[in-house]
Parts: sequence; structure tokens; C-alpha cells
Amino acid sequence: MSERMSTARARARGADAVVLDDDATLHAMGYPRKLTRRFKAFDNFAISFTIINILSGIFSSFGFGLNAGGPRILVFGWIGVSVMVLLIGAAMAEVASAYPTSGALYFSAGKLAKRHKGAWSWFTGWLNFVGQIGGTAATGYAAATFIQVFVELQWPSYHPTAHQTVLITALIIVLQGLANTFTVQLVAILNRISVWWLLIGLVVIVGALIVIPDQHQSASFVTHFENNTGFTSGLYGGMLGLLVTSWTFTGFDGSFHMSEETVQATVSAPKGITRAIACSAVAGLVLMLALVYSIGDYAKVAGAAAPPVQILIDGLGLRTAKVLLLIVIGAMLFCGLANLTSNTRQIFAFSRDGAMPGSRWWHSVSLRTRTPVKAVWLAVGCSLALVVPGWWSHTAFTAIVSVNVVGLFLAYAVPIFLRLRLGDSFQPGPWHLGRWGRPIGWLAVVWILLSSVLFMLPQASPITVDSFNYAPIALAVVLLIATVWWFATARRRFQGPVSYGRPDEVAAMDLV
Repeated sequence: MSERMSTARARARGADAVVLDDDATLHAMGYPRKLTRRFKAFDNFAISFTIINILSGIFSSFGFGLNAGGPRILVFGWIGVSVMVLLIGAAMAEVASAYPTSGALYFSAGKLAKRHKGAWSWFTGWLNFVGQIGGTAATGYAAATFIQVFVELQWPSYHPTAHQTVLITALIIVLQGLANTFTVQLVAILNRISVWWLLIGLVVIVGALIVIPDQHQSASFVTHFENNTGFTSGLYGGMLGLLVTSWTFTGFDGSFHMSEETVQATVSAPKGITRAIACSAVAGLVLMLALVYSIGDYAKVAGAAAPPVQILIDGLGLRTAKVLLLIVIGAMLFCGLANLTSNTRQIFAFSRDGAMPGSRWWHSVSLRTRTPVKAVWLAVGCSLALVVPGWWSHTAFTAIVSVNVVGLFLAYAVPIFLRLRLGDSFQPGPWHLGRWGRPIGWLAVVWILLSSVLFMLPQASPITVDSFNYAPIALAVVLLIATVWWFATARRRFQGPVSYGRPDEVAAMDLV
């Protein structure tokens, strides 16, 4: 046992000593370079920070938290869940340093599994794919909803309909697809802008909420508890409120997926993941406190169609509220763009290993733009398909995209769990957790399982067709399709991540 531990420590020290050349690392994993490395460390951080997007996440879910625990859960739940998500990110970052590829989660699952590598990789990849598609659709829908809130404030005669929301969502996703069709450099620039948009927007919104309102809640208001879920158990209602933070902290695997386009990816990608989560945690807490202490009439705000917007209107006036709402809408649009970018790279890599129908088509790269253009439009098409049910029923749409968070977090758990099963046999990259890797990893896996159960429990009472939580059904359908497909055909043709040859052979295949 002690000999194994000494060996592991020696490997870790060796990993610390050198950051491998990016192309050499990729070649060692059996892949030629097809994408352009134009993402610096900041760009890699920006993709995850933008997808997490505290403005988008908090403004979209704040109302749910007001009724499921109130300020006590919104604030202290944010702190507690942020810490747990940081542990998940750190455990994922350690894996990302060892396997910096666009395939990210499914690739590392296939490499870390002791047996049944193809099955582990297959199910991880499809959970990740469906989760990301759902994220792109949900973010576009949220942006469309808030755009209509703005239009209704500006022109009171306008009355939003479900059909209008779906059409605006479709337009947003198509425009984001066009942006991703052009060069990686354009996406990188937009992501840099998004970071400053988020940070400056946060300062403006928080500053306005501190300075302008005539009065704020007392310091003790942060401990106020509210349970309007319909369930008699306050504990259950408060646990549901924890989902506000979990909803916000999704998509930080984006830094992992952009590894093949990032300079010094073995270090930049893991740092991008952990820094994005840490910065979002701190900035989100500031925003959460500003909103909570600016609540005037609690019942009025909690019952509003868009509670954070109602807080802005009550405390700042209609004109200022509309200006700040534009900042939030901009953040949501940036979030969707980054989400689609990450989604596209996962499709590119999954297809490269032959795991998707028409794989040869989807992993091709445009020689002009050096981006996987066909994968971009597959992601757009799939996201639009998820949005379509919203034309007839918001409940149906929610049922489909609800698998977004559960699918993503379960996909996060798999490579972390497999890394833990390897024990001292795991060969870390230059960025690693050392002796803390195992305890942090186990805490991450346990929290993912617990929070996934929360996401699938009823979230409102009485339980009706409209209030029923369809996440378990949506997840079951995804897993059923993936399982039938696996046993029918996939297990015979997909054995996990493929190697295109020896390092010298794949180096000759690089796009110049």
C-alpha cells in the first residue's frame, strides 16, 4: 500500500515538473490536431464563467427560491451549494488536466474505466449531449421570456403568448448558430466581452440596488424563511430551494470541451473550470444579497411573473428597471452563445469516435473557418426540436429541458467516480489535487447523487398535470433510448474513444 502511494506521489511530482506541448499531448491520446488553438487561459475561463452566468441563472430562478425557503435558503443555500459545486469542479478539473480533449467527459470516462469502457463512454456522452442540448434550449427560452417582459414594460399593450416565445427562442438560437459558424476568434472575442458585460453589469445592478431604494430590509431579514411550495414540511421546501444554486451552476464543463482550442490546455482548462466556479460563487452571493435586501412587499414580489424584475421596478423605478433588464437579457444571450459553443465541441468529439449517426459528417471541420460548422447546425437543430413542444404546452417544454441539469451533473459524476475507482493507478496531469483528490472526489459524487434526487422530486403541491415534475420521466426516456440503442447496435461498433494511430502517425494528419 505504501509503495503504491509513493508511486502515485512520484507521478504527481513528475506531472508538476512539466506542462506537455499541447499538440504532443493530443497526439499521445491518439488524435490529430483539427481545431485552431486560439483560446488563451482567460478565454477558457470566460467560456465557463459565461455559461454559469450568475445574472441569467439568478434572475431566472430567484422566484422559485422565494417560495421554497425564502432569503434563508437563497443566501445560505447559495453559500453551501457553491462550496459543493466547487468540489465537483475541482474533481473534474483534475480529470481535465489528465485528458484535455474536446470529448471531455465521455472521453475520460472511456479511458478511466477498468472494464466496459465503451458502455461507460457511451452513456456519459449521451447524458452530456442531451444535457447540453437542453441547456441551449432552456437558456434561449429564458432570454426570449425576459425579452418579452421588457417589451411588455415598454409597450403595455403587448401581451406575450407561448407562440411568440417559441419564435423568439428559435431566432435567438439560429443567430447564436451563425456566430458559432464563423471563426473561433470571433467566439473568443465575444466570450471576453461577455465576462466584462457580466462583471460590469453586476456592479451596476448591485450598485443601483444599494444606492437608489429609499429603504432596505433589516440585517436579520436574511434569516427569514418562507415555504409556499404547498408542502407542509418546511425542511422539504427548503431543500427544494437549494436547486436555485444548482440550476445556476451548470455548464462549467465548457472549459473542458474547449481544451483542443486552448493554449497550455493541461493547466489552462482545469484553472478555467475552478476559477469560473469560484468567481461566480462570490459574484453571485453579492447579487443575491442585493436582491434579497431590496425586497419590499414580499407577497407581491413572490407572486410576480418575474420577481427580480419586480424588485427592480419597486426599488428603482420603471425607467431604471428597464435599462438594467437589458443588461440581464444581454447576459442571457451571451450565456446561450457559450453554451452552444461547448455543445458543438462535444458533438464534434463524440462524432470523431463514431458514436453518433452520421459521425463522419458531424466531425468534419471547415477548412476556411477551422470550426466544426456541421456540428454547430446539428446542435442548433436539436435545440430547436426541444423548443417546439413549447408551442403547445409550457409543461411539455419544461419536461424536455428539465433533463438539462440532471443529465449534465450525472455526466460530471461518471469520470470522477471512475477516477476514484482507479485509486493510485490514476495518472494525474500537471494540475492535480494531490492527497485531497480522493476525499474531494467522493464528496463531489455524493452531492451529485443527492442533488439529482432533489431535481426529480415533486416541486409544488398539489401535484397536477401542470405542476408535476417530469424530470424523472425525461431522464428515463433518454436512458431507455441510449440503452436500447447500445444493446441493439452500438456495442458492436463503439468501443469507446478511438486512437487514430501512434503519435507520429497522427501528427502527420494535423491540419496546417
